Amino acid sequence: MIKKILFTFLFSALIIKPDYAQNNDTTAIQNIYKEALRSDEATDNLRYLCKNIGHRLAGTIGSERAVEWVQTRLNEMNLDNVYLQDIMVRHWERGDKEYCYLKSDIFGKKELNICALGTSIGTGKEGLKGNVIEVKSFDELRMLGREKVEGKIVFFNNSTKQEFFNTFQAYGDAVGPRVTGAIEGAMLGAAGVMIRSVTLGISDFPHTGVMRYADSVKKIPAVALSTRDADYLSQCLKFDKELQVYFRTTCEEFPDKKSYNVIGEIKGSEFPDEIIVVSGHLDCWDLGEGAHDDGAGIVQAMDVLRIFKALDLKPMHTIRFIAFMDEEVAQRGGRKYAEIVKQKNEKHIAAIESDEGGAIPHGFSMESTDEQFKKISSYRGLLEQYGLFQYRQGGSAVDIYFLKDLGFPRIGLLCDSQRYFDFHHSGNDVFENVHPRELKLGSAALAALVYLIDKYGNQ
Repeated sequence: MIKKILFTFLFSALIIKPDYAQNNDTTAIQNIYKEALRSDEATDNLRYLCKNIGHRLAGTIGSERAVEWVQTRLNEMNLDNVYLQDIMVRHWERGDKEYCYLKSDIFGKKELNICALGTSIGTGKEGLKGNVIEVKSFDELRMLGREKVEGKIVFFNNSTKQEFFNTFQAYGDAVGPRVTGAIEGAMLGAAGVMIRSVTLGISDFPHTGVMRYADSVKKIPAVALSTRDADYLSQCLKFDKELQVYFRTTCEEFPDKKSYNVIGEIKGSEFPDEIIVVSGHLDCWDLGEGAHDDGAGIVQAMDVLRIFKALDLKPMHTIRFIAFMDEEVAQRGGRKYAEIVKQKNEKHIAAIESDEGGAIPHGFSMESTDEQFKKISSYRGLLEQYGLFQYRQGGSAVDIYFLKDLGFPRIGLLCDSQRYFDFHHSGNDVFENVHPRELKLGSAALAALVYLIDKYGNQ
């Protein structure tokens, strides 16, 4: 029995720890974690990005200031190359703070917490007032037909399901009405739509996010309602079908505007024309400070370069940091980067993006071949002592998605996401809700993975 247990232990150890892992790799990764954890630079950078710049939706003044700040910080790091990559982005502004109230003969008048959905049209100065019809799905809406929907405000009250362990799956399951609810409502003559915020929590914070219109369908205003007020409205409708809701939004879309991806590089000592990308997206929604989404990813990716410089680690391949612009609305930063990579026929070894917030990292998700997945998963023996035990095939991040046909792995940092949607796209996404130590662990995880891919490759 003892021999069997010992054999099982040794066999497991051989599977987990790659045979190429030398003691100097263990020491190097240990030093990466020490450097990440003892430095406050990532935290200080996130504080500045959140508190001194704040929200930075593509096309806004905040996004311009963020580009300038990242470029300045990269230049201060004495990198081998720092430059801007021009893109044209959509420019949408929220306008005045939204106002909404419910009015009922039974329940009286009560203000409700709403926010306009991203790229929605406004109601105009007079606002929009009407009776409300509650549905939980597109199918339920379509069954009602135009006769019951026309002229009404459609209230999509589909809860984000708690039974999903993976909160991103819960989000994906629930987000449909936010994205295309205005199209579905307008096709049946609705005057406007309200959606229950896509979040697992119950709070007074409404959550925004991008929505879409169809050229062939009339545009109607769309807003999100906080989950607490969505519950209240739903209860009131059970007793008063004739209640009315008024809301006013002044959002507006302006002509496209020039913006930039911000790029900084440490050139490879042996293979300078072969690139490992480490990245995040610089833009964020305009209700909070974009701390988890995706300020954390930006400062973590920047910190990879700082850690390599601080430890005098000289990569064989070029490490390229990218702060992508416009992930939230139209992904034009990611699209433009992929377009230029293809034009220049640049060779990439891997592209990594941190866009799951600043919580504790657990591992990596990959869009890759089976061979690439096996190779990168083999690094687990060196990394699992730092909590990086999860290696999942499928999924990475939005900005690097557009590199999908170029044959190299696209990798996302997997973080504990159980509380992520408490903050996501809301006024609650602020610096104070990112734990400094958890943020630094993400920096270290990215730097360690870059170190290993640089040394041992991707397959």
